[in-house]
Amino acid sequence: MRTLFLVRHAKSSWADAALRDHDRPLNDRGLRDAPFMADVFRDREASVDLIVSSTAVRAHRTALFFAAGLSHPPSSLRLEPAIYDASLNALMKVVNHLPDQAERVALFGHEPGFTELADHLTGAGITHIPTCGMVRIDFHLDQWSLVTRHVGMLVWSDHPKAHRGQTDLP
Repeated sequence: MRTLFLVRHAKSSWADAALRDHDRPLNDRGLRDAPFMADVFRDREASVDLIVSSTAVRAHRTALFFAAGLSHPPSSLRLEPAIYDASLNALMKVVNHLPDQAERVALFGHEPGFTELADHLTGAGITHIPTCGMVRIDFHLDQWSLVTRHVGMLVWSDHPKAHRGQTDLP
């Protein structure tokens, strides 16, 4: 069995128009949501074997919050340039080339690619993964290379706004 977690980066800042898109940091809301959702993730899921992030600053920073929440050292996080601004085909290549010894993998990246990937893998009608949104997809497969269209099962999805009013999340 394989489990893939897709996590969209937390809310990013547009304050500095001179920054390249790749270099945009998290804004104040992103800096609150990322550690909060990392705690939600930790409480739902005991562990992951591998954390892989886009090289974009906002995705990497979000992944670092999750790594800390899961007691993974920052050095264990793998950066994957192919996730940034990736098409569905590029994301499928990333998934199909994940190491088979890692049965539970969390990918951190961007829209619209992650929504397209989640729906492609599950056929569940997923239309939007919000900022810092998370999706869990299970595959009854022994190898990542066998992951293809509609072979995954959507187990759950979550996002920060689902917790507003229930917690101290602003």
